[in-house]
Amino acid sequence: MEILYQSCCGLDVHKKMIVACLRRTDEGGKVGKQVRTFGTTTSELLSLSDWLVGADCTHVAMEATGVYWKPVYNILEGQIELLVVNAQHIKAVPGRKTDVKDAEWIAELLQHGLLKASFIPPQSQRDLRDLTRYRTTLVRERARIVNRLQKVLEDANLKLAGVATDVMGVSGRAMLEALLAGQTDTEQLAELAKGRLRKKIPQLKEALTGRVREHHRFMLSEQLSHIDYLDEAIERLVAEIGERLRPFEEEIRLLDTIPGINRQTAEELIAEIGADMSRFPDGHHLASWAGMCPGHNESGGKRKSGKTRKGNRWLRSTLVEAAHGAAHTKDTYLASQYHRLVGRRGKKRALVAVGHSLLIISHCVLKRQQAYYDLGSNYFEELHRQRMERNLVKRLENLGYKVTLEALSPAA
Repeated sequence: MEILYQSCCGLDVHKKMIVACLRRTDEGGKVGKQVRTFGTTTSELLSLSDWLVGADCTHVAMEATGVYWKPVYNILEGQIELLVVNAQHIKAVPGRKTDVKDAEWIAELLQHGLLKASFIPPQSQRDLRDLTRYRTTLVRERARIVNRLQKVLEDANLKLAGVATDVMGVSGRAMLEALLAGQTDTEQLAELAKGRLRKKIPQLKEALTGRVREHHRFMLSEQLSHIDYLDEAIERLVAEIGERLRPFEEEIRLLDTIPGINRQTAEELIAEIGADMSRFPDGHHLASWAGMCPGHNESGGKRKSGKTRKGNRWLRSTLVEAAHGAAHTKDTYLASQYHRLVGRRGKKRALVAVGHSLLIISHCVLKRQQAYYDLGSNYFEELHRQRMERNLVKRLENLGYKVTLEALSPAA
């Protein structure tokens, strides 16, 4: 096979050690190999960098192994062309599995140009990803604590969640604070209701009649303190993310025109895929990278499982959540697509399909710098008009009717 790189290196990265195999080709075409082992501390990684630069190494490849590749990438970035590759794409021959063999195999594949680099965003986008992903983690943690709080209320025979839509709303929080302060009069507790909840004061009196012990008060106090801490942390993250995304306000505004996508979802999309769509040839390549499109698995002319492959799980979660919102919009293409699929494919597959469409639409919106234009809820009916006419006529005929179609004359 043709040799593309005269001097390159394959790295087998682990938590405490790195095995490096340097392949160099001399003028006569003879390939030489050097294998060395380094630690993963900063000083060891700097030694690795000096060794590679001294050997005129131009390209380095390593597997995307958890987070262990990141320290290596941080040190070598900007000095040598780096390729972080999918481990599934470079599996070695079974029965020859050692760290040295892995490094040699990676280096050999790299030298012949048989490795495809994964998309690694620039440092600023990686930092933004950390912020948005941490915000998502805290929001999920807050939801878990609220659920635990409701379990404590149930244990205390308090049915507040059955009357108030949001236990942590203004009214619910005021009632909980009063309970912690020792208030046991249900009438006074119910009078703390605000807004539309005041119409349910009789139900609140019944729901707030329970058996609250000191144990329950202690648990509720700890959980409310935890929720307050999470609210403050989320608020700080929202402010920091907003500041980092100030240069992308126009892109966020354009994404916000898509049904199901609000500002927070748009921020997460920008953090995961960036605002520059030139790195993805088209929306379908982006969907494939994200793991939001059907897989290809065919053998002997038979199409087997087409389940989606593993991709960016953070982006997938964001898109499925946005698909939920888009599916409940009225008179939109995306809602029509969801209802068209959910009956025969199920809710989960329909949501993934809508998420796939959302990602392709986002690619088009960012690439063209144009707001979203909806195709309308009747797009699929108009697209297959004749087929739908035949199906409807056939269904009526099966019910025993004789059907004659006559087009309406256009209005004068």
